[in-house]
Amino acid sequence: MKNGFDNNKYLKIQSEHIKERIAMFGNKLYMEFGGKLFDDNHASRVLPGFEPDSKLKMLTQLQDDAEIIIVISAVDIEKNKIRNDLGITYDMDVLRLRNEFQERGFLVSSVVITHFNGQSSARSYRDKLRRQGIKVYFHHTIEGYPNNVALIDSEDGFGKNDYVETTRPLVVVTAPGPGSGKMAVCLSQLYQDCKRGIKAGYAKFETFPIWNLPLTHPLNMAYEAATADLDDVNMIDPYHLEAYGKTAVNYNRDIEIFPVLNELFEGIYGENPYKSPTDMGVNMIGNCIEDDNVCREAACQEIIRRYYTALNKLAEGDCNDAELAKLGRLLQSAKLTTDNRPVTVVAKERTRVSGVAAAAIQLPDGSIISAETSPLLGPSAALILNALKHLAGIKHEVKLIPKEMIDPIQKTKVTYLHGHNPRLHTDEVLVAISMLSTRDENCRKALEHMPDLEGCQVHCTVMLSEVDRKIFKRLGIDLTCEPVKKIPKKTVQ
Repeated sequence: MKNGFDNNKYLKIQSEHIKERIAMFGNKLYMEFGGKLFDDNHASRVLPGFEPDSKLKMLTQLQDDAEIIIVISAVDIEKNKIRNDLGITYDMDVLRLRNEFQERGFLVSSVVITHFNGQSSARSYRDKLRRQGIKVYFHHTIEGYPNNVALIDSEDGFGKNDYVETTRPLVVVTAPGPGSGKMAVCLSQLYQDCKRGIKAGYAKFETFPIWNLPLTHPLNMAYEAATADLDDVNMIDPYHLEAYGKTAVNYNRDIEIFPVLNELFEGIYGENPYKSPTDMGVNMIGNCIEDDNVCREAACQEIIRRYYTALNKLAEGDCNDAELAKLGRLLQSAKLTTDNRPVTVVAKERTRVSGVAAAAIQLPDGSIISAETSPLLGPSAALILNALKHLAGIKHEVKLIPKEMIDPIQKTKVTYLHGHNPRLHTDEVLVAISMLSTRDENCRKALEHMPDLEGCQVHCTVMLSEVDRKIFKRLGIDLTCEPVKKIPKKTVQ
């Protein structure tokens, strides 16, 4: 649980660097924000010490000079595309993001609907937003984008788009997810501003890959693992190497698009202010790592977790073989196996000995606690109880929930709710000890230690129910599971 990242240093030098980039373009900068502005849990997992909302805190230091544009693709509106991490559609997430930003004091000036080609669903969505007092603009599909530069850089290309009115020096362009058209919005605004005699610039903020770390650094490999479904590949930036004789890491999509961007910048500015894709970035995260070994280990653990996630998705039919194969190659390249995850080894050993589903958790002090399924409790529910008892200094043999309280809960689940599994889930266990905490000192002490579970690692030898997975997520626990639904019964010799 050691920190490897200096978050305060990051907040300071990142905001200063963005100010320098704004000044470079005459006090007007469109900044494409990749990834999440808040709830960046991937970054906080691989960079211990990085807070999930660090990027938003950093922007808070520029709040008076910044406004936010949220971008959504008309194609995603039409398809009702869903954010997998939140389970909501992109069009709903636009409103969620807007509310989140406004509650933190940011100006959200407008929403831009990209890839517009007359879709009725996009028109209806525009009308819905306008009824809420939100400014909405359409940016059209351009045939041959991004390769048809002559058309793009013309009145029949970017010139056909609505001009997005902005008032502040820094315009942050963000979206619910990838492929929304953030870069095209920025470039369209540069074209439109140039026509109006306004000097403006473009920059890109991507947390990963970290450009000034080696290509094979676990942090950059963990980014590839996180984007295995997008087929992103980290690469040495050849343009940066040629221009400066220095090695920098970028990813394939930015490197592949750079020749086109070069032409677009030359068409808009007369020359390209950037010599490489890396030049376009403003990310200073690599300069704020204070303990490389801690971050390396955290990134290695993330690669293993991503591999397990893909195994589980494949078992559910939600993952393709190519994604899993890529994660397997990353695991091999990092010289890792699943046994490099300590809780995995302990949980699997307990199942080998007991013959039933088991789970293990690594606590903040480094100790590993395990539990197994029983007639009363599932492995995850038993594990939570064991962990809380350990943290609260309660003897293992003490029963926090008496059997006479579990029995009626099980009867309700099976008899009245017609369930097939009588064992208590994690949420039911937590509700039970919450009720008991008003009169039982041990339950009260156990509940007080629930915040200590945040950041802990858990492995289970069977795939858990959605209920249990959600509870672990809400507790801030990093969970992995073996890709099996149940443990085969032991063969009696």
